[in-house]
Amino acid sequence: MALDQSIIDVDVLIETVRGYNPNTDEKLIRAAYDYAAQMHLGQKRQSGEPYFMHPVAVAMILAEMRLDDQTIVTALLHDTIEDTKSTYGEIEQKFDFEIAELVDGVTKLTQLQLSGSESKQAENFRKLFMAMSKDLRVILVKLADRLHNMRTIKHMKPEKQVQKSRETMDIYAPLAGRMGMQWMRDELEDLAFSVLNPEGRNSIMRRFITLQRETGDVTGKITVDLRAEMQKARVNAEVHGRAKKPYSIWRKMQEKELSFARLSDIYGFRVILDTEEDCYRALGVIHQRWHAVPGRFKDYISQPKTNGYRSIHTTVSGRDAKRVEIQIRTHKMHDVAEAGVAAHWSYRDGVPSENPFAVDPTKWVETLNERLMNADDHDEFLEHVKLEMYADQVFCFTPRGDVIKLPRGATPLDYAYAIHTRIGDSCVGAKIDHMRMPLWTRIRNGQMVEIITAEGQRPQVSWLDIVVTGRAKSAIRRSLRDEDRERYMKLGWELVRVAFDQVGKRASDKALNTAAKQMGIEDRQELLSRLGSAEVSARDVVLTLYPSLVEKKGEEIDPARAVVGLAKDQRFDRAQCCQPVPGERIVGISYPGKGVVIHTIDCPALGDLEDQPKRWHDLQWHSGPHPANHSVSLDMTISNDAGVLGRICTLIGEQGANISDLLFVDRKSDFYRLIIDVDLRDIEHMHTVMLALEAESDVASIKRHRDLNRSP
Repeated sequence: MALDQSIIDVDVLIETVRGYNPNTDEKLIRAAYDYAAQMHLGQKRQSGEPYFMHPVAVAMILAEMRLDDQTIVTALLHDTIEDTKSTYGEIEQKFDFEIAELVDGVTKLTQLQLSGSESKQAENFRKLFMAMSKDLRVILVKLADRLHNMRTIKHMKPEKQVQKSRETMDIYAPLAGRMGMQWMRDELEDLAFSVLNPEGRNSIMRRFITLQRETGDVTGKITVDLRAEMQKARVNAEVHGRAKKPYSIWRKMQEKELSFARLSDIYGFRVILDTEEDCYRALGVIHQRWHAVPGRFKDYISQPKTNGYRSIHTTVSGRDAKRVEIQIRTHKMHDVAEAGVAAHWSYRDGVPSENPFAVDPTKWVETLNERLMNADDHDEFLEHVKLEMYADQVFCFTPRGDVIKLPRGATPLDYAYAIHTRIGDSCVGAKIDHMRMPLWTRIRNGQMVEIITAEGQRPQVSWLDIVVTGRAKSAIRRSLRDEDRERYMKLGWELVRVAFDQVGKRASDKALNTAAKQMGIEDRQELLSRLGSAEVSARDVVLTLYPSLVEKKGEEIDPARAVVGLAKDQRFDRAQCCQPVPGERIVGISYPGKGVVIHTIDCPALGDLEDQPKRWHDLQWHSGPHPANHSVSLDMTISNDAGVLGRICTLIGEQGANISDLLFVDRKSDFYRLIIDVDLRDIEHMHTVMLALEAESDVASIKRHRDLNRSP
């Protein structure tokens, strides 16, 4: 199969991987390359180029990061499940379970909309971090995917460019930085900056060119000076200089409210050495030769960042009094600084890297998730996420000399809550470096903080404006809620009782617990408390359990054309083993004498057909409202009391569904187990019916019933 010349050849990709991993599984990479090329055959990008160039480019980005074979193969396959007729089962069969899981993980991430309403954004961020905890390589592939899309963004429609660039600036660039891949963060930010503010970027570039014309090659001159000083002190060092990215310069101008002419530290230099001891020797050489700028020194070697980053940062007044930022690190520290958390999977000298500074990604994600998942609601969770992704860190000390890490801008109250919630709740004052200071004081690197507490002290509402950490905000809000909890719960109960009465329902404990679970709230007491404090409306609770009350029907789709992807003369039927409904991913299987039978994509019956690909049809449901004629079997256990079955049937009817069959499976003195066939519109309708039934006190359990004995 001849490929377009714009596509990187498989031999070039393999040679790149072999350059850092001579033991690479060439056969595996070649098989993935050929399979993906076949799957994407005929597909085009917005530019008109073959779509296959994109997954190969993503694989090359990850190869340049020296990642393992499984990650490279995942990059090649990452769009096959989403955009082609390929399936999870087929990838697992042709490759292996690990690769199928990785590809499936990237597919699920691609379907997440990380911009939009705050509640939806928070829910999808939770899914993002769940994917990270499963296997961090999924995020590495997604970041490389976003990087290549940003590099080729000019071919998208203008409004799409803006949307993708804003998402990149707000989410993907900070995430890359949080994972320690600063080079990727810088490039993503600059690419997004060129779309969101092209005039601002062009202005920076014009001024930078003018500065170079006036002063000559400052980077080259300072690099020569640094090398000369290192040689004079007999320190074996590599020195690299660079001008900072336009967006980095622009951000400094905005933060410091400075003009370009007054912004001095627009050059950055790295001094890379053999040992940690050499790093401190190099620091001494630099500070002896040039004046250190006060307040611009950070030692991340003695106090590493949580993502494994180690380096000494210092800013000095260099040649012609220009400020320059210098980073000092060893070669192994530099590898981690370039790869971040991804260093765990990278190769050096043909073997998996055993860099002592590379953090264990499992522990890193656990630590990150632990800090993020303590949030009580969507707002708090988003606060946690954005702080974690954007914040730089400061290091302060307890009176005993223990180190506490906090985000930049943190106050003594943040420090108190970082030690223990009890210390924060009872805080009445603070000493910084032995001096009494206001609670709103911003802590600086290296300061010693002491908290003064008093029995009976309670958090104040004004504290929410003082603290910056999600942990502190969450604890303060919780304490404030607890004080008025009883009053709020009584008020919440009255509000929800009236709301349920208006729709003819009873606000039972089980109904409220079910609603709380569906809304992501701890329990019914917490739900009532939030109702009383106006954080949640009673209408929202009713609509969570009974959304059909406000449901509006549009023109329904003709059942004969409910499925897209079949020829006009082909008839179809639903498989009774899995009973697919609109909204579920489906696949069609040809059966002699039966036409095409539709199965859900995860139907176990498909396992026996994987070796018969000619019988498979790539299908999907027609978009729009479907009639309620899709029968689904529900397995229920209900109380054996008078009138219960009648109430269940009435409730199903109230949700706009019809019972087409009912079978008692087991009758006991206290409970009945039965299978009810219900006619439904789509997957959302099914969830609505099941949720309403689950909220009933007399329903012990409910689940969807599947019967493989009924397969075609």
